[in-house]
Amino acid sequence: MVFFPTGPTVRLENEHSPMSSTTPLEIGHHRHIHFQEGLELDCGVTLAPIDLAYCTSGTLSERGDNAILICHAFTGDQYVAETHPLTGKPGWWERMVGPGKPIDTNRFFVICSNVLGGCMGSTGPRSLRRNAQGDDEPWGTDFPPITIRDMVRAQYKLVKALGVERLFAVVGGSMGGMQVLEWTVTYPHMMLAAMPIATAPYHSAQNIAFNEVGRQAIIADPDWRAGRYWQADVVPARGLAVARMMAHITYLSEEALTRKFGRRTRRGPVSGPGPEGPVSLFSDIFEVESYLRYQGSSFVRRFDANSYLTITRAMDWFDIAADHDGELTAAFAGTPVRFCVVSFSSDWLFPTSAARALVRALNQAAANVSFVEIETDKGHDAFLLDEPDFDRTVRGFLCGVAEHVGLV
Repeated sequence: MVFFPTGPTVRLENEHSPMSSTTPLEIGHHRHIHFQEGLELDCGVTLAPIDLAYCTSGTLSERGDNAILICHAFTGDQYVAETHPLTGKPGWWERMVGPGKPIDTNRFFVICSNVLGGCMGSTGPRSLRRNAQGDDEPWGTDFPPITIRDMVRAQYKLVKALGVERLFAVVGGSMGGMQVLEWTVTYPHMMLAAMPIATAPYHSAQNIAFNEVGRQAIIADPDWRAGRYWQADVVPARGLAVARMMAHITYLSEEALTRKFGRRTRRGPVSGPGPEGPVSLFSDIFEVESYLRYQGSSFVRRFDANSYLTITRAMDWFDIAADHDGELTAAFAGTPVRFCVVSFSSDWLFPTSAARALVRALNQAAANVSFVEIETDKGHDAFLLDEPDFDRTVRGFLCGVAEHVGLV
């Protein structure tokens, strides 16, 4: 393995470029570790070599016992607490991770990596490989299918390479929570504690259906070009934007959408011109439409369509009980991990009922588990937003485990 500690390259946007532009941001360079030996995947293919891009915060203790691995959600990346080098936006969990925050980097050494199959520096469909003609080109749709377990195996290699023999905790929400659960099953003795947040032990039929709609939107885009869109120097921007818009709706709740937008309009009724001029059938008349279109166009600039297909399929395949004849309890038999399972009352993507099923299985396996349902109307994305009860839960659980094991 080879370390690449180079800092990220920032692409400076023209001050006159519209925020709604769908021109992809430059990939840039990200700190990463190179594993020449690669990784054997669940599909039977050995993917070699692989790169894993990552960020760290805090200091690893002399005993190496204070490391927390944070697993990011579907469209997240390794920039959990740092300013994103491409978008210039704060880290996606900057409010949770940092000095004095619930995941306190004065106390803990925090690691977060871009998942295998991602598009922010880790090996994925956008990475170059040598083709049959001896030329370098992106993997594209030839990238082998990966699973959540493959992502976790890659993270295990990274953690070991960073000198961590045992993690203090693994924490993550949504798809990150899937990775947390996979860690506890695949490497149960590699951590003291686990915090799966707003997640489930398998992807439901409804969630698979939502993902398929997004994938079909991408594939139906004329610029998809059978997944080899780079050859024409285009991206399937319309399809990827629609996929993001549809997915983003599932991250919110009806209450949150109503509170934020209601039926407020940007333009007048169809019968006459509004404050921004005449309207048409295709105008973004309502504020919620404008919001979704912004979400779609900004997403296209930072995410790769083939990564979208690869990662959503990995989520669809996820089922912790699959290797245990469908018995979820058997997956956690004898686990030494201390669990804190968190759900949110208005999350309909990963509802509290799924969290309760997980907790029942953990209880039946005699695991050390606590469960918290946070009352909120912010939907699935509540774990990324300002929720004081959630902050107290994270801080309290981690501090409690630290006190139990004598971590100063």
